[in-house]
Amino acid sequence: MSSDTFTTELAQFAGVQQQVDTNTNLETLISLTEDGQESSNMSLVGKTATTTASVFPLQDGSANVSYTTTSAEPIAIAVTNSSGTVVKTEELTSTAGTNTWTWDGTDSDGDQLADGAYNIAVETMDSSGNTSAVATSVTGTVTGIDRSASAIYVEMGSSKVNMTDVTSFSDSSSDTSASTSTSSSSSS
Repeated sequence: MSSDTFTTELAQFAGVQQQVDTNTNLETLISLTEDGQESSNMSLVGKTATTTASVFPLQDGSANVSYTTTSAEPIAIAVTNSSGTVVKTEELTSTAGTNTWTWDGTDSDGDQLADGAYNIAVETMDSSGNTSAVATSVTGTVTGIDRSASAIYVEMGSSKVNMTDVTSFSDSSSDTSASTSTSSSSSS
């Protein structure tokens, strides 16, 4: 083998070794960044999360949902358990603007249900009898953060909501609009 060929091959091996080292360093950097993000996210524990998910966390025998209608209109609310069984229904008349409904955790028979993850649906009916879903915002107290391989989840009791569905966090002790946007959720 000529010395030129040997030198060329040696340079190629050195380049490959540099790429392997770069990949290892990038993996380490990504892991440190994820660990740092998880540590930062742990500061959210105890805050109130507002989410657009239909997951309805019953915590300490109470759960809250907000919805907006353009006028006073009939509203039907249905709460289902994890098996999809309807456990509570209520028919109300909304007011124009933002409305809030607080569930006391009782089923349609008046029995107290266990804290946990439920689902909620809110529908309205127009004058022709046609129903349509109403967008909701659900709130709950953050009890933990769970990072899987593909996403970060906000835990509210036994309910888990993907971080991308959370619209804001606020201090539980106040109802002021001291909220934090979750634009960092794109890293999931």
